[in-house]
Amino acid sequence: MIQIRNEVLAAERPLTTRSVIASTLLGTRPPRLPVQRLVQAGAMFGIAEGTVRTALSRMVAAGEVEAEDGWYRLVGRLLERQQRLDEGLAGARRDWDGTWELAVVVADRRPAAERAELRAAAQALHLAELREGVWGRPANLGPARLAPEQRTIDAQCLRFARALPSTGVDAARFWDLEAWSARARHLEPALAEVTAELEIGDADAMAGGFVLSAAVLRHLAADPLLPDELLPLGWPGPSLREHFADYWAAYQAVFYDWLRSA
Repeated sequence: MIQIRNEVLAAERPLTTRSVIASTLLGTRPPRLPVQRLVQAGAMFGIAEGTVRTALSRMVAAGEVEAEDGWYRLVGRLLERQQRLDEGLAGARRDWDGTWELAVVVADRRPAAERAELRAAAQALHLAELREGVWGRPANLGPARLAPEQRTIDAQCLRFARALPSTGVDAARFWDLEAWSARARHLEPALAEVTAELEIGDADAMAGGFVLSAAVLRHLAADPLLPDELLPLGWPGPSLREHFADYWAAYQAVFYDWLRSA
């Protein structure tokens, strides 16, 4: 397992000061912390207090966080990102009646920026491009999903709710289920190992766990959240979420003990 964890961590990009701050706030509910807590989170990665404060100032200027009385909270795109991560972590789905939701592009010509914006919004909403200009997915998710992305879809498309009754759809044509599953099975044992170390109070596991958990959350946010009828047997989404819940409980216990001692 140690080899697997090291392989996973080696493949991840090194954490910048901004990403440590952002990840700390992204993992906090509500996403608001005093500056000293963020300084302590930076110290876990050997980042000096002055470097953390400089990064915070830049994030304020970029509209990513807001400061008030020594506290910082997520705003803008980072707050929207937290909502996407929350949806992926929850993995909430409804019973599926076999129908689909569609979004059909109505403009003949669009600037490249608009096309890119639509693609990003569709992917955030777990829509697949069924054919050029037609995005869709099974109608098994709640209607109130990621409002900014929905606005992007509505600005460029006509939406059809609960359309196209269909059976026997090969979801693997539209979503790379094999790649998602393989990545989940690679992350899961590494996460389980870090969790076991945290559960015995090993504070040295926090930094690696921090990086690993960010990778897991990004992967869960990319889960297409398809109905069971369209998923291959043994789909690892629920198992990965359970492992993350165990990890998060163990991490928080050790992290707050570490903060008190710091």
